[in-house]
Amino acid sequence: MLTRLWQNVCSSFRQNPVLWVLVALLVVTVLYLPVLTMAPNRLLSGQPVMLSALVPYSTAALLLSAVVLLACSSPRHRLVVVLLFELLFIGWLFACGFWANQLAGGSHPYARVSLAGGTWLVLAISLIGFSEAARSLPMKPAVRAIMYLQLWLVPLALLYSGHFDGLSLLKEYANRKAVFDDALLRHLALTFGTLLPALVIGIPLGLYLHRKPQAQSSVFSVLNVIQTVPSVAMFGLLIAPLSALGNALPWLGTLGIGGIGAAPAIIALVLYALLPLVRGVVAGLDQVPQAVKESAQGNGMTPWQCFVQVEVPLALPVLLRNLRVVTVQTTGMAVVAALIGAGGFGALIFQGLSASAQSLVLLGVIPVVALAVLADRIFHLLIHRLEHNNHD
Repeated sequence: MLTRLWQNVCSSFRQNPVLWVLVALLVVTVLYLPVLTMAPNRLLSGQPVMLSALVPYSTAALLLSAVVLLACSSPRHRLVVVLLFELLFIGWLFACGFWANQLAGGSHPYARVSLAGGTWLVLAISLIGFSEAARSLPMKPAVRAIMYLQLWLVPLALLYSGHFDGLSLLKEYANRKAVFDDALLRHLALTFGTLLPALVIGIPLGLYLHRKPQAQSSVFSVLNVIQTVPSVAMFGLLIAPLSALGNALPWLGTLGIGGIGAAPAIIALVLYALLPLVRGVVAGLDQVPQAVKESAQGNGMTPWQCFVQVEVPLALPVLLRNLRVVTVQTTGMAVVAALIGAGGFGALIFQGLSASAQSLVLLGVIPVVALAVLADRIFHLLIHRLEHNNHD
């Protein structure tokens, strides 16, 4: 009997080793890492709170949950695994909000209840498990996107209902709502203020390099050198010339162009965005088959019609892939622009680091990650739709 049980376990592991690893990490995380921390105020380090102190018989419930998950390791149970990981993600968030409200309600008003490493790992494991199981399900990208979006419906509803108000992160948001809203607007302005001029410069430059291949080596060499300069160094290099320009032409200062602020940040971010954008334009146009262009011209199309109606649609998915990378990259790098007074979520992050306030750091980090993931998903759907249309 033990031999047959061992054979079943080995077979289950071979069928879905990722699930076994995730379940093992989940068990270890919950048993040995704190799920919350309790601190007397936002500056002092919190005391760890284990799951066993919050929920009686939590160990038995955890082991039972692990057995249920592993029992569904068969490929035909993929949808069940998706639902179980979604239930774990939503249920854990709900429980953390409930525990935080309980702990905060019975303590000093300045006390802070924060999510500890155990909770972050449980949430990460549940999202990885959900994504891994959902990835193997046969479905269209639009349906898959809807399935990922519905995962966040209940957590967002709990957020707006005030269920998480006991957490330190939400207390920081309540205290800095106006600052947060201003940081969001500035971060979006930096991102779109970078993408628009980068497209205006990058697309014509890419078209030129596609028509003049002999110029590609020198231009790409310059863009590669720009890409190797660290972002902080790039911001610093732009301070002196822009300050001199603002002093020489005072009317530029009235437009906000100077040594610090948004101007050097946007210029630096545009310079970083040029290499992937220009490469995307060149690679996209180069991969259009010559036979397709000759066929279009043979059907009576002018060179301009061939370019607009044939080359651009076929090259657009490649350009969008590179624009997808640029958008995510710009969203993240805009954080560093706060060092030269450009604002955005970087200002919240650096304030939190200087004050050793973890919740304030997270208040700046989480929206940046959310914006980057949202942009990535939107581009993914657009690219798939264009490729589907091109194949048709």
